[in-house]
Amino acid sequence: MLKNVLSRLVRETVRVHRHVSAAPSIQTLTGCRVSVRSFAEVKDEVQPPFDSSLLEVLVCPLSKKPLRYDANTNELINEELGIAYPIVDGIPNMIPQEARLLQKDTQTPSTPSE
Repeated sequence: MLKNVLSRLVRETVRVHRHVSAAPSIQTLTGCRVSVRSFAEVKDEVQPPFDSSLLEVLVCPLSKKPLRYDANTNELINEELGIAYPIVDGIPNMIPQEARLLQKDTQTPSTPSE
């Protein structure tokens, strides 16, 4: 039975392939390929607003601490760990590998005084 199913599948595939390769409209369509990436790279000027009510539910996936929304950078900030999660199209990207490390302003002397 399996042999019959496989042979039928091969015959149907070959038959469809012949029809597709013989169709002139399909051949002309494949000649004008446009990369999907070119459309994805176009950035809209206006970002959708972030729903601040999500801050009641969202926590940092690493420390499980609450986050703070920074409207200037459009990021969710974890002050304890010093990382910022980006918000893309109104959706927080909570993947730790995608988070940005924040620069801490520490006033440490470069040489110890004696």
